[in-house]
Amino acid sequence: MQNIVSQIKGDRAIWAIATLLAIFSFLPVYSAASNLAYAGGTSGNTFSFFVKHFMHLSLGFAIMFAVHKIPYRYFKGLSMVLIPVVLVLLLITILQGSTNAQGTNTSRWIQIPIVNMSFQTSTFAAVVLMVYVARYLSKIREKSVSFKETILPLWGPVFFVLILILPANFSTTAIIFTMVMMLAFIGGYPIKYLLVIIGSGLLALTMFILVAKAFPEAMPNRVDTWMSRIENFANGEDTEEDYQIEKAKIAIATGIKPLGPGKSVQKNFLPQSSSDFIFAIIIEEYGLFGGIFLLVMYSWLLLRIVVVSQKADTIFGMLLVLGVGLPIVFQALINMAVAVELFPVTGQTLPLISSGGTSIWMTCMAIGIILSVSAKRQEIKENEVLEGDNPLDILSETI
Repeated sequence: MQNIVSQIKGDRAIWAIATLLAIFSFLPVYSAASNLAYAGGTSGNTFSFFVKHFMHLSLGFAIMFAVHKIPYRYFKGLSMVLIPVVLVLLLITILQGSTNAQGTNTSRWIQIPIVNMSFQTSTFAAVVLMVYVARYLSKIREKSVSFKETILPLWGPVFFVLILILPANFSTTAIIFTMVMMLAFIGGYPIKYLLVIIGSGLLALTMFILVAKAFPEAMPNRVDTWMSRIENFANGEDTEEDYQIEKAKIAIATGIKPLGPGKSVQKNFLPQSSSDFIFAIIIEEYGLFGGIFLLVMYSWLLLRIVVVSQKADTIFGMLLVLGVGLPIVFQALINMAVAVELFPVTGQTLPLISSGGTSIWMTCMAIGIILSVSAKRQEIKENEVLEGDNPLDILSETI
């Protein structure tokens, strides 16, 4: 164990945040999984869900540790290799069909052979795409490029990834598009070109909706589901579509006098109580303390992401940290906003808290990439000390 700890590099605060969130997640996941246990015919035995969550987190932290040991400069080449892989995976996912025997949408996952586990390809695609965009933006940072020059190498992969995710997962598509736009803005991409891309994106979305409306058999219920969620949110009407939101608000209102760990009532009525709406269960059981704890953790993570990006030794390192780090905090804020009805239902999980293997693994991969950049900065500082620089100057600059 001591040998493993000695191998841990990078920002210690980020390691601490990830560990605290992971440890805290066990109690609400274990509690919220009870309705899944009954629905699954296991007579309320939630221990298997606890073990499953433990295995997901264990593998996630193994991924984080392995990734953070890779020099971050290698991610440039890896992103170029993985973009075609991502496109193939997304194509396989969307072609496998849209519903299973129970009527559940399955065009977001593929089944991993042998281990019999599902994998959400869009989450993996999001991380790879952000690394790819960071690579390209760092490449043209000091150059004057025309819009035409960037269409194929930059916006081509972005367009193809988003168009393959959109039919099954509008919220993920919107988040990825927003994060790419934000990263491009930070990376110094001309604003006038960004406005063209945003306009083109809105036009493409409009055309997609019109085509889906004209040929509903191609994507049954998907566009109608998106539009009904947005309309219900805007109108404030209580319909069957708002069932989960209403139960979530009841759970949060109950949190004024928290029920205590494991004593949530609304977990028995919320279908996604251990994933999409776990924030509501946390408030119901732990009250304001639970909500503030999570807000502090994600705010702290955001602060450390910004600090690590500013101390990165290259432009690519800075953009890489922001590209894979900001979506984690953004997704957390969206998840919490949905639970308190500040945002339409999106289906986004709470990073490192909600159950679900792919979400945990990809979040850990992203954090591992951030730690890799931080570890490089740490290595540079250590070398400077060994070369005879004043340790007090190094310490003051680090702080």
